[in-house]
Amino acid sequence: MPIVTASKTQVSYDVIVVGSGAGGGQTAYTLAMEGVKVLMVEAGRNYDPVRETPMFQTNDQAPLRGAGTPDKVSGFFDATVDGGWQVPGEPYTNASSEPSRQFSWWRARMLGGRTNHWGRISLRNGPYDFKSYSRDGLGFDWPISYEDVAPYYEKVEMLVGVYGSNEGLENTPDSAPGVLLPPPRARAGELLAQQRAKKLGLPVIPIHRAVLSVTQDAATIPAKLHPGNPAAQRILAQAMRERAACFWATSCGRGCSIRANYQSTTVHLPPALATGNLDILPDAMVREVTLDENGRATGVLCIDKVTGEERRLQARVVVLAASSAESVRILLNSRSVRFPNGVANSSGLVGKYIMDTVGARLGGQVPLLENLPVYNEDGAGGNHVYVPWWLYQEQKAGRLDFARGYHIEFQTGRGMPGLGAATAVAGLTHGAYGQRFKEEARRYYGSFVSFAGRGEMIPNADSFCELDPTVKDRWGIPVLRFHWKWSDHETRQAAHMQRTFADLITAMGGKPDPLAADGARAIEAGGRIIHEVGGTIMGSDPKKSVTNPWCQTWDVRNLFVTDGGPFVSNADKNPTLTIMALAWRASDYLIGEMKKGNI
Repeated sequence: MPIVTASKTQVSYDVIVVGSGAGGGQTAYTLAMEGVKVLMVEAGRNYDPVRETPMFQTNDQAPLRGAGTPDKVSGFFDATVDGGWQVPGEPYTNASSEPSRQFSWWRARMLGGRTNHWGRISLRNGPYDFKSYSRDGLGFDWPISYEDVAPYYEKVEMLVGVYGSNEGLENTPDSAPGVLLPPPRARAGELLAQQRAKKLGLPVIPIHRAVLSVTQDAATIPAKLHPGNPAAQRILAQAMRERAACFWATSCGRGCSIRANYQSTTVHLPPALATGNLDILPDAMVREVTLDENGRATGVLCIDKVTGEERRLQARVVVLAASSAESVRILLNSRSVRFPNGVANSSGLVGKYIMDTVGARLGGQVPLLENLPVYNEDGAGGNHVYVPWWLYQEQKAGRLDFARGYHIEFQTGRGMPGLGAATAVAGLTHGAYGQRFKEEARRYYGSFVSFAGRGEMIPNADSFCELDPTVKDRWGIPVLRFHWKWSDHETRQAAHMQRTFADLITAMGGKPDPLAADGARAIEAGGRIIHEVGGTIMGSDPKKSVTNPWCQTWDVRNLFVTDGGPFVSNADKNPTLTIMALAWRASDYLIGEMKKGNI
């Protein structure tokens, strides 16, 4: 069962999975490895990072020296080959014209979705994050606890390969001994920040990222992940042997031809395809979930983007993992006499309580990092260390003016020079040119630092998406219209981020850039961190949620959602690891229900 065209799909499958990113990839992997016949439907084109990733090309070999453009926002070499904030022929709208009420929606129209582009930061939600309402009376509690998800965090970490360390910090869960791979050494700028952060009470520790710092243990991990399934163990062991350890040279955002970092396209899909239980249908835009007269899902209706033809695909179960907002769009467009407001929407909550991560940034220049000797500190293509949220007790005691926390990500060292660095150097050299400018550029290169906060947003009733009443995409499918609002908790959090970053840069002996006038100006626009979740929130009451604790929709027993949609809250921890853990958990439940004949 391989990559197929719409005309070559089978008559029916056990399960259709819509989407191929973290949630869809994990769902298809779990099901296929256990013998379930799966059709994965992807709106974007086929993509093979092993063949397509430009691992060793430098910016001088790219158009515009690799700079970003409207079509390639993150630069010419970024792995997102089709997609971004705007996708031709696929608009979305905002209900308000106010800049602060705008939501920007990133879509990666390619096999593997955002797992090709993301930062690979893989942090577990902690016990507090699942029960935040119980702590401060805001938002909602999840209907599950950390203990319910912890075994699946462990499985995902072993499968994809996550480096990091166990530090025993509050609400920053450790992994079981031997699960995490060794973290890479901190860079010079990170070491300086770590040293100077101590006086500020900031814990700078190794970050957890889905990158192989060493090769995986293919001899023992497969049996732990697939006990009693020798075929799955054999296939996974081979897939793990085909992944190489990172050689610390290129940006993870380009993709990885040696499979050192996690991408659905290099980790989930190859072993799933090797089982013979998975077909993948790219270039297929799903319009709606189809239902029978009893209200059960029978498959999906999609548009073949190559031919423009409409296709009906059939399966015993449908799993939506198209990204939280895209799955909402599919559900709302799946209207019938039984479901006039969209399938699985008897609660009226499909599209409600969408969230993104709170983001703010501040940089500066540090003289202690000037004129360092030349050495290679490219590293693992991203952060080696970070600061987890450290003020839980102060927050609980009411000593802060915002309710939820953030973590701090670092950018230091000698990254690939770009226009921003050149402009900064020019500002410090006071008009130098010729040989003196070259000397000054070498002096300042690597002395710039930047810190970014990633914080929790509390769900609110003013942040939701719905179908636009008039606008449709190029295939005639109604598009989403977004409503967005940051609360004071988020804007005050962003202001706190900037003050902390300024204090840290000053402690490093540097000069921070000017701070934003207030938190409302410091905070990134909604959607810009590309961590949107919610819209199909899980719960224990069908009247107050869209899915049950197993990501199964209350209204349609054979319809599941395994992307970020069921998230009840959006902790400061990046959501991808939790998406995969919940998808694995839901898939195990689905397999059990299918075996029992309940679905």
